[in-house]
Amino acid sequence: MQKIITAIQQLVTDKLYTEPTDITPLQQSGSDRRYFRVTTPVQSYMATWGLNVKENRTFIYFSKHFKSKGLPVPEIYCTNEDETIYLQEDFGDESLLNRLETLGHVEEAKQLFKDSLHELARLQVLGHDELDYTNCLTAKEFGKQAISSDLLYFKYYFLDTLKTPYDKQAMLDDFEALANYLTHTEYKFFMFRDFQSRNIMLRDNKPHFIDYQGGMKGAPQYDAASMIWQARAELSDDWKKELLDGYMDSLDEILGQKIDRYTFVGQYYGYVLIRLLQVLGAYGFRGLFERKAQFLTSIPLALRNLKWFIENRSMGINTPEFKRMLQYIVSDEVIAQFEPQQAIAETPLTVHLNSFSYLKTGYPTPESDNGGGYVFDCRGILNPGRIDAYKTQTGRDKDVIDYLEQNTKMPDFINNVFNIVDISVEDYLKRGFENLTINFGCTGGQHRSVYAAEQTARHLRNKYKVKTVVHHIEQEKKGWVNETY
Repeated sequence: MQKIITAIQQLVTDKLYTEPTDITPLQQSGSDRRYFRVTTPVQSYMATWGLNVKENRTFIYFSKHFKSKGLPVPEIYCTNEDETIYLQEDFGDESLLNRLETLGHVEEAKQLFKDSLHELARLQVLGHDELDYTNCLTAKEFGKQAISSDLLYFKYYFLDTLKTPYDKQAMLDDFEALANYLTHTEYKFFMFRDFQSRNIMLRDNKPHFIDYQGGMKGAPQYDAASMIWQARAELSDDWKKELLDGYMDSLDEILGQKIDRYTFVGQYYGYVLIRLLQVLGAYGFRGLFERKAQFLTSIPLALRNLKWFIENRSMGINTPEFKRMLQYIVSDEVIAQFEPQQAIAETPLTVHLNSFSYLKTGYPTPESDNGGGYVFDCRGILNPGRIDAYKTQTGRDKDVIDYLEQNTKMPDFINNVFNIVDISVEDYLKRGFENLTINFGCTGGQHRSVYAAEQTARHLRNKYKVKTVVHHIEQEKKGWVNETY
């Protein structure tokens, strides 16, 4: 990490002729790229580091092309010699999804979604003009092969994990028919490929776009479907209809002619389905195969989103075996497999979480008569306490949290803790047990163990609605108050 920061500092000095006053790592996304906010006496920049040079080149080419068309994308300022680092315009920290979660589903939020879809239409049509698609990261066009790949991704990483028999040849025939149907679209422009509210940054209350390096030529409906049907946004049917109508109005305006709305909408719902299935495949891979807890908990939400679609919308094409299996996977029986056990009001279980110091206190005394519980040793994680700036802070302070999440293996550690602890919590809820103790120890009981106890308590409250009591033993000696939720 320090080597990357040093390289960024050198790039700023060499190309911008100024010295950065601060370089802050940002939380890592799902990719291998790393992002940093670079502060200088004049302004701030975003620095991106990635070893996939082809991906970097694609993003830079797209950005420069779109910027020349007056589209809301970041300006690229400079790159280092081996093209593993580039500096781009800083749009701030607030995404459209952040704003939606803050405001709720109010008129102001809806207008921001409308504005974003209008700018999407501009990006798709104006950005398509003179764009050299040989610069695409993967395929030049989202055609039959790409559609089939998304369907097979869903098949292998979600459908087949259910171990329910189905006619595989009939399913592949249905995939073929659906891919053929969606490939023959009248309109093909630039396709963002991952257009969703977290990739839309708000600056001065206007949308700006990031993370379009996976783009290619394709049907415009796909991007609109990706955003409007994003499961986490939980948009109402009325919003979805209004946003789609507004998006089609924008296309009419930019193209200077009216699109065939009957055909456009029919294929739009086909792309809605493709996108919903692609997301399920991703959740299945990350959750069921890589065992990442946050993706496992997203599966029920995605399934309910798909269930509503199947019950209320039509794809416009007959695919009998595919339809039969879709109806099965959104059944209450299947959704229940992925729903976590929830504590009810009468549930006696209380989870006690402790942070402690191996050097100062030693193992805490169990809260229950039966003893037992878990003790996790956090000392294998890099210690923020060795850094002067963090010596007086704890695992509840933002700077320490950012350090642990961005510069150490704490995310892997805590995710594995969740997987282990969840087994006991689910069993204890079913059996009516009253107590479970989970202890986290580190050298001083101040940084790593405090962070782990806080994050585990939050995870258990969010996933199981279970009562938690958090004790930070070393910090309580300094006047901290116990926390019960």
